[in-house]
Amino acid sequence: MARVITVAVVDDDRMLLDGLQAWLGKVPELRLVATAATVTELLGAPPDGRLPYGSGGSGSGSVSRSGVGIGNGLNGLNGPVYVPADVVLLDLVLRDGSAPADNIRRLLRTGSRVLMISTVPDRSRIIEAIRAGADGYLTKDHDLPTLVAAVKDLAAGRSAHSVELAFACAHDNSPARPQLSPRERQILLDYASGLTLKSAARRAGITVHTAKDYLDRVKAKYQQAGRPTYTKLDLARRVREDSLDGG
Repeated sequence: MARVITVAVVDDDRMLLDGLQAWLGKVPELRLVATAATVTELLGAPPDGRLPYGSGGSGSGSVSRSGVGIGNGLNGLNGPVYVPADVVLLDLVLRDGSAPADNIRRLLRTGSRVLMISTVPDRSRIIEAIRAGADGYLTKDHDLPTLVAAVKDLAAGRSAHSVELAFACAHDNSPARPQLSPRERQILLDYASGLTLKSAARRAGITVHTAKDYLDRVKAKYQQAGRPTYTKLDLARRVREDSLDGG
């Protein structure tokens, strides 16, 4: 039996929250365990699972948590314990004025993966979100199968690629995105995907020394762009942030 993927949603559009609850209720392999109007509400909600909707306190973004989410009976000296959902759907712009990058980082620190959702395919905002660590980006006009596929990709440890994300990355000419040569990109992708430098060199038909030179150039370009990259893990992160793997 397939594992059920837990999902939380942070959005201050009540109609969208209700719609997502109805949508996801039709997907047996996904379980909506929490909704909130802000990241602060999601992470600091009371142990009964009730999430105040918006700053005015009108309405509720609550969803039955069924033992997943916050609390779980672990209400210790420091208050309720938040148990993160596998995937959080996060609206790009919230009315509380919180910075998208800050929201993403707060959620990532809990261990959740983050799928950004928005009404507008704003290229600069998409790039900012991905560089802050978001694992994917979708506009809100996508259908349920697309959303479900994206959530499953994130839960499986992959990124959720979309037309909007691919377009934004393809047209990103900001100084923070280094311009790599085709060979630099090839060596980076092969090495960051898990190949050894020797295997990456063999695949490219070059010597290990030459492959290392290409990799050093890649690291130098990211350093110059203000994004220091030292380890293989760093390189893999840059591939994901800049969608260099064709997403």
